Amino acid sequence: MSRILESVSAFAARVTLARGRMSAAIALAAGALSALAMPPFSAWPVLFVTFPVAVWLIDGASGPSRWSSARAAAAIGFAFGFGYFLAGLWWIGSAFLVDADVFGWLLPFAVAGLPALLAIFHAAAFAFARLIWTPGCRRALAFAAALGLGELARGHVFTGFPWNSFGYALADQAWFGQFASVIGVEGLTYLALAIFAAPALLADPKPAKSYLVTALATLVALAGFGAARLAWSPAAFDEKMTVRVLQPEIPQDMKSQDSARDTIMDAYMALTDEAKDPRHRGFSDARLVVWPESAFPFMLSRTPDALARIGSSLAPGAALVTGSVRGERRPDESGEADFWNSIHVVGDDGSIRGTYDKIHLVPFGEYLPFQSALEAIGLEALTRQRGGFATGDRRAVIALPDGKRFRPLICYEAIFPEEVEGDQRPDFLLNVTNDAWFGRTPGPYQHAAQARVRTIEQGLPMVRSANGGISSIVDSHGRIVAAAKLGERRVVDALLPLPIESTVFVATHGLLHLAFPVVFLCLVFARRSRV
Repeated sequence: MSRILESVSAFAARVTLARGRMSAAIALAAGALSALAMPPFSAWPVLFVTFPVAVWLIDGASGPSRWSSARAAAAIGFAFGFGYFLAGLWWIGSAFLVDADVFGWLLPFAVAGLPALLAIFHAAAFAFARLIWTPGCRRALAFAAALGLGELARGHVFTGFPWNSFGYALADQAWFGQFASVIGVEGLTYLALAIFAAPALLADPKPAKSYLVTALATLVALAGFGAARLAWSPAAFDEKMTVRVLQPEIPQDMKSQDSARDTIMDAYMALTDEAKDPRHRGFSDARLVVWPESAFPFMLSRTPDALARIGSSLAPGAALVTGSVRGERRPDESGEADFWNSIHVVGDDGSIRGTYDKIHLVPFGEYLPFQSALEAIGLEALTRQRGGFATGDRRAVIALPDGKRFRPLICYEAIFPEEVEGDQRPDFLLNVTNDAWFGRTPGPYQHAAQARVRTIEQGLPMVRSANGGISSIVDSHGRIVAAAKLGERRVVDALLPLPIESTVFVATHGLLHLAFPVVFLCLVFARRSRV
């Protein structure tokens, strides 16, 4: 054991003494390796190595003044964040290759630009951590509080982008993730930072055994809580609610071609009516059919023949929920129209029974920030929707013909815990998306995993249809009942899981996570006041 501690101390000393380009390179590598903790790899133990490296690098961030030390830490934080986001989000570049003649030249700017922008939050967090840095075990709490607040800001500033927040390293694991029902993924982020940073203390002259034991005990307690919660709550289903989810695997470039409208519609109808086995006979067997986001190269609300075809195929009292672009003329003399990325509920008579317009739009994908300036130089959103989509005006709970109610979430709305909040509690969550933009990359795995955590937080099941994957039906504890593989063309059949009682997360409006930075910072400053 002493040899191990000596090796850790020697390695920590080299990291701490690194300067300039060497410290930046180490931070970049540590950040990139941290991305392995996210799906599809889910190698969460790697954080036991990379977070201590980050702590040691902040130890070594020094200068002639307190503020110069903070600037040095900011540079390290930027390198760490850039490595993390570059390794974890490189797949975003795939979307620019769908229409490469128009958008291909933007690929390197997107692949490097987004990580650089997001890394600013890590830079600020590392700088703040250095400003409150305290020798001993409390510097691990300073690291957890500062970077946790940085991650919180990343999830909310400028519409927010909480993709791959560090809490998902725990939330993606069956047992660890159950505590999201209490503190949400944002609370798990603080715990992950505090727990995985603990090995940094092994290099101290007098390692804080109490902190190390507490970190390990917390991890064990999380696993115990999750194992007990799952064991005591077997999956339960509505025996009358059969669900059929479509994963059509339509090529993304084909979905923008008007000439392909009949081909796509025929493919949707044929696959939905496919008889998988004697228990699942297609349209006639399903009470709820779900198709993915932006399913057609036409507006369903303006295509009565398509609506009639759907209605005549549904069983009496059944419904089909699908994504579709929706458009309306403006009530003025301009003659212009607004368009929305929407969800429609179609009844067995072919009528639209309910509609939801997406609220949380994707920057540069569905709308252009600084629109007039960027369009003046010829840029447009990836959707090729001139002017971008309009924003929906309200979150909704939509009722199906049989009275079941669902909360619609379009695309990446499912990664925002607050998007699920509302005055009415639905029976289930419904997420439609079109991850075919990103092909067979880590992106769809990450998206599906993050959407799944909403079921644990809310205690609600989720029905998820993705054009290229990953489509699934998930129960109220985050257990996958049925799912298609990425890139697989198929239907997913299952009974609808039942909701459970409202969780602590819901009862507290997801605010318990704010206790962690308060407690961590109080402990840090209490120590500083005695030094």
